[in-house]
Amino acid sequence: MKRPQSKGIPLKKHYGQYFLRDGLVISEMLSPISIKGKSVFEIGCGDGFLTREILAHDPERLWVFEIDEAWAEKVDKEFESNQKLTMHHANFLDIDFSVFEENKPWILLSNLPYHITFPILKKVQANRECMPEGVVMMQEEVAQKIIKKGGRGYGYISLFFQHYFEWKLLAKIPPTAFYPQPKVFSRLIHFVARKDVIPIPNEEGFWKFIKLCLCQPRRTLRNNLGQTHFDLSKAEKYLALRAQQMSFQDFLELWKVFDQ
Repeated sequence: MKRPQSKGIPLKKHYGQYFLRDGLVISEMLSPISIKGKSVFEIGCGDGFLTREILAHDPERLWVFEIDEAWAEKVDKEFESNQKLTMHHANFLDIDFSVFEENKPWILLSNLPYHITFPILKKVQANRECMPEGVVMMQEEVAQKIIKKGGRGYGYISLFFQHYFEWKLLAKIPPTAFYPQPKVFSRLIHFVARKDVIPIPNEEGFWKFIKLCLCQPRRTLRNNLGQTHFDLSKAEKYLALRAQQMSFQDFLELWKVFDQ
């Protein structure tokens, strides 16, 4: 079966290349933020459909990180007369983030590859001082998990990313907006780094603890923590609760009981 192409270049499935083809979606992506005179970066430019519109909105600079050499060269050549564009043929996950320091803060605008959405968001979270805002496209199911406050789908992902960012769902995007068409719906989502992040004692340990609590979110904490090293006798009032019923504050209070 012949692989789909754009501008004569075969699309590579292992890079998650689904290229946006709907200009109205880009208008929706750009509507919550002003990028004029700002530092902007894009992850995975593909054939430059979004890149072109970002440049048209006159950012101070646009850095593009494209892992596919063919597309990096193609898009770089197409916009070679625009001095605001800097093309990086690189895997964004391998970038040393010190390169962003000089021109921060940065705004992220990207149609994220579905298969590495969480690693990318984790990188952004760890460097949110440099990149505190953005609008990204991701799989609808993933976006819903991020914004969940409880119940089905609520879990570690929800707690972690809500702790560090405020999220707002934008348009739900059908497969027909892409070439080739994915098998799932997508979602635009706007994020802003929180300025009032609640401090967590032993933060790394806390997030490992959260994963244990939510390993099976419909089970009670007694069941989820029963085989761990934690002294459950210290927290009897929580043990009958189901993990998916608990708020971040509940988990933090419980953690403070154990982390003594």
